[in-house]
Amino acid sequence: MFSATANIRILDSMENLKDQFLLSKEFRHLNHGSFGACPQPIFEDYQQWQLQLERDPVDFFVNRGNVHLQEAKEALGEYIGCDADDLVLTTNPTYAINIIAKSLDLKSGDEILATNHEYGALDKTWKYYCNKAGAKYIQQEIPIPLHSKEEFIEAFWKGHSTNTKAIFISQITSMSATIFPVAEICERAKELGLLTIVDGAHVPGHIPLDLRALKADIYTGACHKWMLTPKGCSFLYASKKVQNDFDPVIVSWGYDAEVPGKSKFLDYHQVQGTRDYSAFLTIPAAIKFLKNNNWEQVSARAKELILANYQDLCDIFGTEPVCPVTREFLGQICSIPVPTDDPIPLKALLFEKYKIEIPVFKLNGQVYVRLSTQAYVTQEDIDYLKASLIEIRDSGTL
Repeated sequence: MFSATANIRILDSMENLKDQFLLSKEFRHLNHGSFGACPQPIFEDYQQWQLQLERDPVDFFVNRGNVHLQEAKEALGEYIGCDADDLVLTTNPTYAINIIAKSLDLKSGDEILATNHEYGALDKTWKYYCNKAGAKYIQQEIPIPLHSKEEFIEAFWKGHSTNTKAIFISQITSMSATIFPVAEICERAKELGLLTIVDGAHVPGHIPLDLRALKADIYTGACHKWMLTPKGCSFLYASKKVQNDFDPVIVSWGYDAEVPGKSKFLDYHQVQGTRDYSAFLTIPAAIKFLKNNNWEQVSARAKELILANYQDLCDIFGTEPVCPVTREFLGQICSIPVPTDDPIPLKALLFEKYKIEIPVFKLNGQVYVRLSTQAYVTQEDIDYLKASLIEIRDSGTL
């Protein structure tokens, strides 16, 4: 816990940072988790890269751009704990996982073990490729509310069988907004000889990440969420022992390259012809912004807001948090169960009447409102959300 003085100092810092974000002041933005939000200094860096590209596109694409791309990867590798040449930059984690799923040598009867809390687009990705091969995508049920890490691990491995070929798991889930014990799952998977594939879309800039320590075979994360880069900036990490096993989603100049690069992995997935990858080049500026603004403290304060308010938000509807209200399970997002069958009217009401931008969705038959806290979110914003939900509840709208 922080002292009162420390809390005041961090609150002041967050209030100063709020004006650096480009978000419209018409709404209270409580949905950082979906697409992120980019501060002005990082966005200006983005625009400078776009300007450099347009001033001399030939030199940029053939020469300088590649140098800057490597610099961005070096900065990212240092930030997340891996070799820069074990990374390729992608527009989003869905693209990254498509690279992996497309190339797995799945056979009829093979199984990919996941949970019933994974991101919808990636559920669709795995179902597509598993159906095509006659394999199975196992969405193992993780009971809600979750009470302990041990309970999760026991429930997850009930889905394992002799047909399991790989595990696919979120480190922080998108919809139930819960930190899963991925390190323990990866360790056990290694003992079983399974390929480990981790969706870390919500992790970089949110909770500490050290890929060397985690030792997942495959990891994808977004930089445009909690690392604050412009949209369309993510990465795919593959360990050296598996990275040459995956075909490109787009076959381009990197295939059978006339001048091969450092590895087939980089040639296949990084060399794609003409595309504006200016967002990738902002990674060093984003990391600098985080360091210059003591982001560990800013993030810690945002997490304190979740811990302080999650139970109260659930109490409005007489529901339970989806997990223990502790740092072990919660970061800067939480999902509040609400007693309705249809998320669309509630989402529309919060947006149109109360001017709150916040996601409302259904997961496994339950509707949730998901709150994100970031430097631009204050306790007053959360109090306003509480008052709005109480008014909606008391009006009988739900």
